[in-house]
Amino acid sequence: MNPITTHTAATESQFNHVHWFRNSAPYINTHRGKTFVIMFGGEAVARDGFSTLIHDFALLHSLGIKLVLVHGARPQVEQNLIKQGLATNIHDDVRVTPKQAMPALLEAVGSIRLQIEAQLSMGLANSPMYGSRIDAISGNFVTARPFGIRDGVDYQMTGEVRSIDVDAIRHNLDNNHIVILGPTGFSVTGEIFNLLAEDVALRTAVALGADKLIFLGEEDGIISRDGRLLHEMIPNEVDRLLRDRNDQEEITHFLRCAAAACREGVHRTHIISYAKDGALIEELFTRDGSGTLVSHDPYEEIRRATVNDVIGLLELLKPLEEQGILIRRTQERLEQEIEYYNVIERDGTILGCAALYPLDEQSAEVASLAIHPDYRKGSRGADLLAFLEQQARSHGRHQLFALTTHTAHWFVEQGFSEVAVDDLPAERQAVYDHSRNSKVLKKQL
Repeated sequence: MNPITTHTAATESQFNHVHWFRNSAPYINTHRGKTFVIMFGGEAVARDGFSTLIHDFALLHSLGIKLVLVHGARPQVEQNLIKQGLATNIHDDVRVTPKQAMPALLEAVGSIRLQIEAQLSMGLANSPMYGSRIDAISGNFVTARPFGIRDGVDYQMTGEVRSIDVDAIRHNLDNNHIVILGPTGFSVTGEIFNLLAEDVALRTAVALGADKLIFLGEEDGIISRDGRLLHEMIPNEVDRLLRDRNDQEEITHFLRCAAAACREGVHRTHIISYAKDGALIEELFTRDGSGTLVSHDPYEEIRRATVNDVIGLLELLKPLEEQGILIRRTQERLEQEIEYYNVIERDGTILGCAALYPLDEQSAEVASLAIHPDYRKGSRGADLLAFLEQQARSHGRHQLFALTTHTAHWFVEQGFSEVAVDDLPAERQAVYDHSRNSKVLKKQL
Protein backbone atom coordinates (compact mmCIF):
# COMPACT_ATOMS: atom_id res chain seq x y z
CA MET A 1 0.00 0.00 0.00
CA ASN A 2 1.31 3.44 -0.93
CA PRO A 3 1.90 5.41 2.33
CA ILE A 4 1.28 8.71 0.52
CA THR A 5 -2.13 7.51 -0.68
CA THR A 6 -2.99 6.26 2.81
CA HIS A 7 -1.98 9.58 4.37
CA THR A 8 -4.04 11.52 1.80
CA ALA A 9 -7.14 9.39 2.47
CA ALA A 10 -6.75 9.82 6.23
CA THR A 11 -6.34 13.58 5.86
CA GLU A 12 -9.44 13.80 3.65
CA SER A 13 -11.47 11.75 6.14
CA GLN A 14 -10.31 14.00 8.98
CA PHE A 15 -11.27 17.10 6.99
CA ASN A 16 -14.73 15.65 6.29
CA HIS A 17 -15.26 15.09 10.01
CA VAL A 18 -14.17 18.65 10.81
CA HIS A 19 -16.36 20.03 8.03
CA TRP A 20 -19.37 18.06 9.31
CA PHE A 21 -18.79 19.20 12.88
CA ARG A 22 -18.56 22.84 11.85
CA ASN A 23 -21.76 22.58 9.83
CA SER A 24 -23.58 20.91 12.76
CA ALA A 25 -22.81 23.79 15.16
CA PRO A 26 -25.98 25.81 14.33
CA TYR A 27 -28.12 22.73 15.02
CA ILE A 28 -26.33 22.06 18.29
CA ASN A 29 -27.08 25.61 19.42
CA THR A 30 -30.69 25.40 18.24
CA HIS A 31 -31.43 22.09 19.99
CA ARG A 32 -29.78 22.90 23.32
CA GLY A 33 -32.38 23.09 26.09
CA LYS A 34 -35.17 21.79 23.83
CA THR A 35 -37.46 18.86 24.68
CA PHE A 36 -37.60 15.85 22.36
CA VAL A 37 -39.97 12.89 22.78
CA ILE A 38 -38.52 9.82 21.03
CA MET A 39 -40.58 6.67 20.48
CA PHE A 40 -39.24 3.27 19.37
CA GLY A 41 -40.85 -0.15 19.33
CA GLY A 42 -39.76 -3.41 20.90
CA GLU A 43 -38.33 -4.39 17.50
CA ALA A 44 -35.65 -1.71 17.89
CA VAL A 45 -34.78 -2.97 21.37
CA ALA A 46 -34.39 -6.56 20.12
CA ARG A 47 -31.81 -5.60 17.46
CA ASP A 48 -28.10 -6.18 17.99
CA GLY A 49 -27.51 -2.51 17.14
CA PHE A 50 -29.71 -1.17 19.92
CA SER A 51 -26.70 -0.24 22.05
CA THR A 52 -25.55 2.12 19.29
CA LEU A 53 -28.93 3.83 19.40
CA ILE A 54 -28.60 4.17 23.17
CA HIS A 55 -25.22 5.84 22.63
CA ASP A 56 -26.89 8.33 20.28
CA PHE A 57 -29.50 9.10 22.97
CA ALA A 58 -26.65 9.71 25.41
CA LEU A 59 -24.98 12.02 22.90
CA LEU A 60 -28.16 14.10 22.54
CA HIS A 61 -28.40 14.28 26.33
CA SER A 62 -24.78 15.46 26.59
CA LEU A 63 -25.58 18.27 24.13
CA GLY A 64 -28.21 19.65 26.51
CA ILE A 65 -31.31 18.15 24.88
CA LYS A 66 -34.09 17.08 27.27
CA LEU A 67 -35.15 13.55 26.36
CA VAL A 68 -38.30 11.55 27.00
CA LEU A 69 -37.90 8.00 25.66
CA VAL A 70 -41.06 6.01 24.97
CA HIS A 71 -40.61 2.32 24.18
CA GLY A 72 -42.94 -0.33 22.86
CA ALA A 73 -42.84 -4.05 23.66
CA ARG A 74 -45.00 -5.91 21.14
CA PRO A 75 -42.54 -8.67 20.05
CA GLN A 76 -41.38 -9.24 23.62
CA VAL A 77 -44.99 -9.54 24.80
CA GLU A 78 -45.71 -12.00 21.98
CA GLN A 79 -42.77 -14.17 23.07
CA ASN A 80 -43.92 -14.18 26.69
CA LEU A 81 -47.47 -15.09 25.70
CA ILE A 82 -46.21 -18.02 23.63
CA LYS A 83 -44.06 -19.25 26.54
CA GLN A 84 -47.10 -19.14 28.84
CA GLY A 85 -49.37 -20.80 26.29
CA LEU A 86 -51.63 -17.77 25.99
CA ALA A 87 -53.14 -16.17 22.91
CA THR A 88 -54.65 -12.72 22.45
CA ASN A 89 -56.57 -11.16 19.60
CA ILE A 90 -55.56 -7.98 17.78
CA HIS A 91 -58.50 -5.93 16.47
CA ASP A 92 -57.89 -2.87 14.27
CA ASP A 93 -54.18 -3.23 15.16
CA VAL A 94 -54.95 -2.86 18.88
CA ARG A 95 -54.35 -5.82 21.19
CA VAL A 96 -57.30 -7.09 23.21
CA THR A 97 -55.67 -7.62 26.62
CA PRO A 98 -57.34 -10.09 29.00
CA LYS A 99 -56.30 -9.98 32.65
CA GLN A 100 -54.42 -13.29 32.41
CA ALA A 101 -52.12 -11.71 29.77
CA MET A 102 -51.04 -8.83 32.00
CA PRO A 103 -48.16 -10.69 33.73
CA ALA A 104 -46.60 -11.41 30.32
CA LEU A 105 -47.00 -7.75 29.37
CA LEU A 106 -45.58 -6.38 32.61
CA GLU A 107 -42.61 -8.75 32.52
CA ALA A 108 -41.74 -7.63 28.97
CA VAL A 109 -42.14 -3.92 29.76
CA GLY A 110 -40.11 -4.19 32.96
CA SER A 111 -37.34 -6.10 31.24
CA ILE A 112 -37.04 -3.51 28.46
CA ARG A 113 -36.98 -0.64 30.94
CA LEU A 114 -34.17 -2.28 32.90
CA GLN A 115 -32.25 -2.95 29.69
CA ILE A 116 -32.48 0.71 28.67
CA GLU A 117 -31.46 1.92 32.12
CA ALA A 118 -28.51 -0.50 32.22
CA GLN A 119 -27.20 0.59 28.84
CA LEU A 120 -27.60 4.26 29.68
CA SER A 121 -25.46 3.59 32.76
CA MET A 122 -22.51 2.19 30.80
CA GLY A 123 -19.32 4.18 31.37
CA LEU A 124 -16.55 1.82 30.32
CA ALA A 125 -13.37 3.35 28.95
CA ASN A 126 -13.85 1.63 25.61
CA SER A 127 -17.48 2.76 25.17
CA PRO A 128 -18.81 5.98 23.58
CA MET A 129 -20.35 6.82 26.98
CA TYR A 130 -17.07 6.86 28.88
CA GLY A 131 -17.12 9.53 31.56
CA SER A 132 -20.81 10.26 31.21
CA ARG A 133 -23.24 10.35 34.12
CA ILE A 134 -26.83 9.79 33.06
CA ASP A 135 -29.75 9.34 35.43
CA ALA A 136 -32.77 7.65 33.89
CA ILE A 137 -36.14 8.01 35.61
CA SER A 138 -39.38 6.09 35.14
CA GLY A 139 -42.58 6.22 37.15
CA ASN A 140 -46.35 6.59 37.14
CA PHE A 141 -46.32 9.60 34.84
CA VAL A 142 -49.16 8.31 32.61
CA THR A 143 -52.75 8.04 33.81
CA ALA A 144 -54.90 5.71 31.72
CA ARG A 145 -58.52 4.77 31.26
CA PRO A 146 -60.15 1.70 29.66
CA PHE A 147 -60.28 1.54 25.87
CA GLY A 148 -63.76 0.14 26.43
CA ILE A 149 -66.03 -1.68 24.01
CA ARG A 150 -65.73 -0.63 20.38
CA ASP A 151 -67.51 -2.20 17.43
CA GLY A 152 -68.76 -4.83 19.87
CA VAL A 153 -65.23 -5.78 20.98
CA ASP A 154 -64.39 -5.57 24.69
CA TYR A 155 -60.72 -4.58 24.89
CA GLN A 156 -60.60 -5.50 28.61
CA MET A 157 -57.23 -4.35 30.06
CA THR A 158 -56.29 -2.36 26.97
CA GLY A 159 -56.47 1.35 27.67
CA GLU A 160 -55.78 4.80 26.33
CA VAL A 161 -53.99 7.82 27.74
CA ARG A 162 -56.13 9.93 30.05
CA SER A 163 -53.53 12.44 31.23
CA ILE A 164 -49.79 13.05 31.55
CA ASP A 165 -48.12 14.27 34.75
CA VAL A 166 -46.45 17.20 33.02
CA ASP A 167 -45.08 18.82 36.19
CA ALA A 168 -43.34 15.64 37.33
CA ILE A 169 -41.79 14.99 33.92
CA ARG A 170 -40.59 18.58 33.58
CA HIS A 171 -39.13 18.48 37.07
CA ASN A 172 -37.03 15.46 36.14
CA LEU A 173 -36.00 16.89 32.78
CA ASP A 174 -34.95 20.14 34.44
CA ASN A 175 -32.82 18.11 36.84
CA ASN A 176 -30.90 16.57 33.94
CA HIS A 177 -32.68 13.20 33.96
CA ILE A 178 -33.76 11.16 30.95
CA VAL A 179 -37.41 10.14 31.42
CA ILE A 180 -38.42 6.64 30.29
CA LEU A 181 -42.06 5.79 29.55
CA GLY A 182 -43.45 2.41 28.55
CA PRO A 183 -46.71 1.23 26.94
CA THR A 184 -48.54 1.06 30.27
CA GLY A 185 -50.58 3.46 32.33
CA PHE A 186 -52.25 3.49 35.72
CA SER A 187 -55.90 4.28 36.36
CA VAL A 188 -57.17 6.37 39.26
CA THR A 189 -58.47 3.11 40.77
CA GLY A 190 -55.02 1.51 40.73
CA GLU A 191 -55.42 -0.73 37.68
CA ILE A 192 -52.69 -1.10 35.05
CA PHE A 193 -53.63 -0.81 31.37
CA ASN A 194 -51.86 -1.83 28.18
CA LEU A 195 -51.40 1.24 25.96
CA LEU A 196 -50.22 1.97 22.44
CA ALA A 197 -46.68 3.32 22.71
CA GLU A 198 -47.33 5.66 19.78
CA ASP A 199 -50.27 7.18 21.62
CA VAL A 200 -48.21 7.58 24.81
CA ALA A 201 -45.55 9.42 22.79
CA LEU A 202 -48.10 11.66 21.05
CA ARG A 203 -49.97 12.59 24.22
CA THR A 204 -46.72 13.20 26.12
CA ALA A 205 -45.31 15.44 23.38
CA VAL A 206 -48.52 17.47 23.16
CA ALA A 207 -48.87 17.80 26.94
CA LEU A 208 -45.25 18.90 27.34
CA GLY A 209 -45.36 21.23 24.34
CA ALA A 210 -42.32 19.31 23.07
CA ASP A 211 -40.14 20.87 20.41
CA LYS A 212 -39.93 17.58 18.51
CA LEU A 213 -41.68 14.22 18.40
CA ILE A 214 -39.49 11.52 16.83
CA PHE A 215 -40.63 8.06 15.71
CA LEU A 216 -37.99 5.42 15.05
CA GLY A 217 -39.28 2.69 12.74
CA GLU A 218 -37.97 0.02 10.41
CA GLU A 219 -38.19 2.19 7.28
CA ASP A 220 -36.06 5.26 6.51
CA GLY A 221 -39.21 7.38 6.61
CA ILE A 222 -42.27 7.65 4.41
CA ILE A 223 -41.70 5.95 1.06
CA SER A 224 -43.85 6.96 -1.92
CA ARG A 225 -45.50 4.46 -4.24
CA ASP A 226 -42.65 4.92 -6.73
CA GLY A 227 -40.03 4.19 -4.07
CA ARG A 228 -38.92 7.75 -3.24
CA LEU A 229 -38.27 8.90 0.29
CA LEU A 230 -40.58 11.81 1.11
CA HIS A 231 -38.33 14.22 2.98
CA GLU A 232 -41.06 16.64 4.10
CA MET A 233 -44.83 16.49 4.42
CA ILE A 234 -47.58 18.73 5.75
CA PRO A 235 -50.60 17.44 7.69
CA ASN A 236 -52.95 17.77 4.70
CA GLU A 237 -50.59 15.63 2.61
CA VAL A 238 -50.51 13.07 5.41
CA ASP A 239 -54.33 12.97 5.39
CA ARG A 240 -54.37 12.32 1.65
CA LEU A 241 -51.71 9.61 1.93
CA LEU A 242 -53.63 7.82 4.68
CA ARG A 243 -56.77 7.83 2.53
CA ASP A 244 -54.89 6.31 -0.38
CA ARG A 245 -53.08 3.49 1.41
CA ASN A 246 -53.64 1.15 4.35
CA ASP A 247 -50.45 -0.91 4.29
CA GLN A 248 -47.37 -0.64 6.53
CA GLU A 249 -49.24 -0.59 9.83
CA GLU A 250 -46.33 0.87 11.82
CA ILE A 251 -45.94 3.75 9.37
CA THR A 252 -49.70 4.36 9.44
CA HIS A 253 -49.59 4.81 13.23
CA PHE A 254 -46.65 7.18 12.92
CA LEU A 255 -48.35 9.27 10.25
CA ARG A 256 -51.59 9.64 12.16
CA CYS A 257 -49.71 10.68 15.28
CA ALA A 258 -47.49 13.08 13.30
CA ALA A 259 -50.46 14.88 11.75
CA ALA A 260 -52.24 15.05 15.12
CA ALA A 261 -49.11 16.39 16.82
CA CYS A 262 -48.75 19.20 14.29
CA ARG A 263 -52.36 20.22 14.76
CA GLU A 264 -52.02 20.17 18.54
CA GLY A 265 -48.95 22.34 18.86
CA VAL A 266 -45.90 20.10 18.29
CA HIS A 267 -44.36 21.87 15.34
CA ARG A 268 -42.07 19.11 14.04
CA THR A 269 -42.40 15.33 13.94
CA HIS A 270 -39.65 13.17 12.43
CA ILE A 271 -40.06 9.61 11.14
CA ILE A 272 -36.70 7.89 10.71
CA SER A 273 -35.08 4.46 10.81
CA TYR A 274 -33.72 2.70 13.88
CA ALA A 275 -31.95 0.22 11.59
CA LYS A 276 -29.75 2.78 9.83
CA ASP A 277 -26.68 3.56 11.92
CA GLY A 278 -26.51 7.26 12.73
CA ALA A 279 -29.90 8.12 11.20
CA LEU A 280 -31.01 10.00 14.32
CA ILE A 281 -27.86 12.16 14.39
CA GLU A 282 -28.04 12.76 10.64
CA GLU A 283 -31.69 13.83 10.87
CA LEU A 284 -31.09 16.31 13.67
CA PHE A 285 -27.72 17.79 12.75
CA THR A 286 -27.58 17.97 8.96
CA ARG A 287 -29.41 20.14 6.45
CA ASP A 288 -30.82 17.24 4.38
CA GLY A 289 -31.64 14.87 7.24
CA SER A 290 -32.24 11.15 6.83
CA GLY A 291 -35.99 10.58 7.12
CA THR A 292 -39.35 12.31 6.80
CA LEU A 293 -40.28 15.55 8.53
CA VAL A 294 -43.96 16.32 9.13
CA SER A 295 -44.33 19.99 9.96
CA HIS A 296 -46.84 22.84 9.98
CA ASP A 297 -48.33 23.71 6.63
CA PRO A 298 -45.99 26.23 4.97
CA TYR A 299 -48.99 27.65 3.12
CA GLU A 300 -50.50 28.92 6.38
CA GLU A 301 -50.27 32.65 6.96
CA ILE A 302 -51.84 35.50 8.91
CA ARG A 303 -52.88 38.41 6.68
CA ARG A 304 -55.32 41.28 6.32
CA ALA A 305 -58.77 40.16 5.17
CA THR A 306 -60.31 41.09 1.84
CA VAL A 307 -63.88 41.08 0.55
CA ASN A 308 -63.17 37.67 -0.97
CA ASP A 309 -62.89 36.27 2.57
CA VAL A 310 -66.39 37.29 3.68
CA ILE A 311 -68.05 33.93 2.92
CA GLY A 312 -65.32 32.07 4.77
CA LEU A 313 -65.69 34.46 7.71
CA LEU A 314 -69.44 33.90 7.84
CA GLU A 315 -68.93 30.11 7.97
CA LEU A 316 -66.31 30.42 10.71
CA LEU A 317 -68.29 32.84 12.87
CA LYS A 318 -71.76 31.32 12.49
CA PRO A 319 -71.43 28.49 15.10
CA LEU A 320 -70.07 30.92 17.71
CA GLU A 321 -72.84 33.41 16.97
CA GLU A 322 -75.48 30.70 17.33
CA GLN A 323 -74.01 29.80 20.74
CA GLY A 324 -74.16 33.44 21.81
CA ILE A 325 -70.38 33.66 22.20
CA LEU A 326 -70.05 36.29 19.47
CA ILE A 327 -72.42 39.02 18.33
CA ARG A 328 -74.14 38.17 15.05
CA ARG A 329 -72.76 40.01 12.02
CA THR A 330 -74.48 40.08 8.64
CA GLN A 331 -72.69 39.63 5.36
CA GLU A 332 -73.35 43.29 4.56
CA ARG A 333 -71.78 44.43 7.83
CA LEU A 334 -68.72 42.21 7.31
CA GLU A 335 -68.25 43.63 3.83
CA GLN A 336 -68.46 47.19 5.21
CA GLU A 337 -66.00 46.48 8.04
CA ILE A 338 -63.65 44.09 6.24
CA GLU A 339 -60.75 46.55 6.57
CA TYR A 340 -60.65 45.84 10.32
CA TYR A 341 -60.45 42.05 9.91
CA ASN A 342 -57.46 39.72 9.77
CA VAL A 343 -57.47 36.03 8.93
CA ILE A 344 -55.39 32.88 9.23
CA GLU A 345 -55.50 31.18 5.84
CA ARG A 346 -54.20 27.77 4.87
CA ASP A 347 -54.49 26.32 1.41
CA GLY A 348 -57.46 28.56 0.63
CA THR A 349 -59.33 27.83 3.86
CA ILE A 350 -59.98 30.39 6.62
CA LEU A 351 -58.87 28.79 9.91
CA GLY A 352 -59.14 31.85 12.12
CA CYS A 353 -60.06 35.51 12.23
CA ALA A 354 -60.03 38.58 14.44
CA ALA A 355 -60.96 42.23 14.06
CA LEU A 356 -59.21 45.28 15.41
CA TYR A 357 -61.57 48.25 15.74
CA PRO A 358 -60.07 51.69 16.56
CA LEU A 359 -61.75 53.29 19.59
CA ASP A 360 -59.78 56.51 19.96
CA GLU A 361 -56.27 57.74 19.29
CA GLN A 362 -54.85 55.64 22.15
CA SER A 363 -56.88 52.43 22.11
CA ALA A 364 -58.46 49.72 19.96
CA GLU A 365 -60.82 46.80 20.54
CA VAL A 366 -60.17 43.13 19.71
CA ALA A 367 -63.37 41.54 18.42
CA SER A 368 -64.63 38.46 16.57
CA LEU A 369 -61.59 36.37 17.51
CA ALA A 370 -62.38 32.85 16.33
CA ILE A 371 -60.40 29.72 15.46
CA HIS A 372 -61.73 26.71 13.55
CA PRO A 373 -62.62 23.92 16.05
CA ASP A 374 -60.13 21.47 14.50
CA TYR A 375 -57.21 23.85 15.11
CA ARG A 376 -57.81 25.32 18.56
CA LYS A 377 -55.23 23.24 20.43
CA GLY A 378 -52.29 24.99 18.81
CA SER A 379 -51.08 28.56 19.28
CA ARG A 380 -53.10 30.15 16.47
CA GLY A 381 -55.25 32.29 18.77
CA ALA A 382 -52.19 33.72 20.49
CA ASP A 383 -50.44 34.20 17.15
CA LEU A 384 -53.43 36.08 15.78
CA LEU A 385 -53.60 38.29 18.87
CA ALA A 386 -49.87 39.08 18.53
CA PHE A 387 -50.55 40.12 14.92
CA LEU A 388 -53.28 42.51 16.12
CA GLU A 389 -51.02 43.92 18.81
CA GLN A 390 -48.39 44.71 16.21
CA GLN A 391 -51.04 46.43 14.08
CA ALA A 392 -52.17 48.50 17.06
CA ARG A 393 -48.62 49.61 17.85
CA SER A 394 -47.96 50.53 14.25
CA HIS A 395 -50.97 52.91 14.43
CA GLY A 396 -49.77 54.50 17.69
CA ARG A 397 -52.31 52.77 19.95
CA HIS A 398 -50.99 51.62 23.29
CA GLN A 399 -53.90 49.76 24.86
CA LEU A 400 -56.29 47.04 23.74
CA PHE A 401 -59.77 46.24 25.03
CA ALA A 402 -61.70 43.00 24.64
CA LEU A 403 -65.32 42.30 25.59
CA THR A 404 -66.27 38.69 26.16
CA THR A 405 -68.90 36.51 27.82
CA HIS A 406 -67.04 33.18 27.56
CA THR A 407 -63.28 33.58 27.11
CA ALA A 408 -62.13 36.00 29.80
CA HIS A 409 -59.72 33.45 31.25
CA TRP A 410 -57.95 33.03 27.89
CA PHE A 411 -57.49 36.79 27.55
CA VAL A 412 -56.07 36.97 31.07
CA GLU A 413 -53.54 34.30 30.06
CA GLN A 414 -52.52 36.58 27.18
CA GLY A 415 -51.76 39.49 29.52
CA PHE A 416 -55.15 41.22 29.77
CA SER A 417 -56.67 42.39 33.07
CA GLU A 418 -60.35 42.67 33.90
CA VAL A 419 -61.52 46.27 34.29
CA ALA A 420 -64.83 48.10 34.76
CA VAL A 421 -67.13 49.22 31.95
CA ASP A 422 -66.31 52.80 32.99
CA ASP A 423 -62.71 52.20 31.84
CA LEU A 424 -63.85 51.96 28.22
CA PRO A 425 -63.52 55.07 26.06
CA ALA A 426 -66.69 57.17 26.29
CA GLU A 427 -67.93 56.38 22.77
CA ARG A 428 -67.58 52.63 23.39
CA GLN A 429 -69.33 52.92 26.77
CA ALA A 430 -72.27 54.54 25.02
CA VAL A 431 -72.92 51.43 22.88
CA TYR A 432 -72.07 48.84 25.55
CA ASP A 433 -74.80 46.14 25.56
CA HIS A 434 -75.74 45.71 29.23
CA SER A 435 -78.05 42.80 28.37
CA ARG A 436 -75.02 40.67 27.40
CA ASN A 437 -73.14 41.72 30.56
CA SER A 438 -69.80 41.13 28.81
CA LYS A 439 -66.63 41.28 30.86
CA VAL A 440 -64.27 44.08 29.87
CA LEU A 441 -60.57 43.30 29.66
CA LYS A 442 -57.67 45.63 28.99
CA LYS A 443 -54.03 45.17 27.98
CA GLN A 444 -51.37 47.85 27.99
CA LEU A 445 -49.00 47.55 25.02
